[in-house]
Amino acid sequence: MILSELRDYLRTHRRATLDDMAARFDKDPDALRGMLDEWARKGNVAKVSDAAGCRSACGGCAVGGPEIHEWTE
Repeated sequence: MILSELRDYLRTHRRATLDDMAARFDKDPDALRGMLDEWARKGNVAKVSDAAGCRSACGGCAVGGPEIHEWTE
């Protein structure tokens, strides 16, 4: 997987959890964090603060919930 694949995924989905991206690309979450950090340094990706950024209607998120990243362009 290369940075452009991650970019395309986030552009399409706008927001995704680290676990979703790890499953989609069959990569270790720590490896993805490095790639996400690269896009964040360029100002294209932001980490959404836990449950506050979740738009899910399930109501199951709490502090320490899923790590969510969004494309900011």
